[in-house]
Amino acid sequence: MNMKKTKAISYLRTSSATNVGVDKDSDKRQRSAIQAFAKRQGIEIVEEFYDADVSGADPIETRPGFSALLDRIEENGVRTVIVEDVSRFARQLVVQEAGIVALIERNVQVLTASGDDLTETDDPLKVAMRQIAGVFAQLEKARLVGKLKAARDRKRATGVKVEGRKSYAESDKTGLMIATAKSLRRKPKNGKRRSLRSISAILAENGFLSHSGKPFTATAIARMVGER
Repeated sequence: MNMKKTKAISYLRTSSATNVGVDKDSDKRQRSAIQAFAKRQGIEIVEEFYDADVSGADPIETRPGFSALLDRIEENGVRTVIVEDVSRFARQLVVQEAGIVALIERNVQVLTASGDDLTETDDPLKVAMRQIAGVFAQLEKARLVGKLKAARDRKRATGVKVEGRKSYAESDKTGLMIATAKSLRRKPKNGKRRSLRSISAILAENGFLSHSGKPFTATAIARMVGER
């Protein structure tokens, strides 16, 4: 394979809690295979994302490790992801293709430790499956939007005021959260600005969490500090 020197991030997944832990070898095997491939190809692994105890049938969008991987890609521009094999990415074909579509849309190449390019588009079957996955994703999105609209309409019919989700400025009544985020982004740490993810971690440590009770994504932090 003719490949330029590049940076990549790795993605690992174990499907059962029995495979997770310091005395288990599933993640070690995956990591070893990925690192060996990267070394052969002259690729530098800059970060690893790991979904532990996550079924291969679970939708890509529900996986915390994969969601963090997308945030990382959007934040720093790494455009190569390496997995041990396609089963680590997902076991069901539709789930595989839905995740691959999400990465293709971000101009990301997905490689396996054996050198297969999962984002390769010359295979007619893969192209068809990605189109099908895209159709189902759009259908599910439209269905959800329709359900939410119907629920809002029912509430309005009873005279209840229906509002959208509050902005960060509206929910941050004291202004402390946004001020802290902007300050952390503005002030350099050892001569380098803090990353959006590190700001999210600091906010979480101080009790500032998203509406779902989880740390803010890099995209949310970027909106807070006025970068989006």
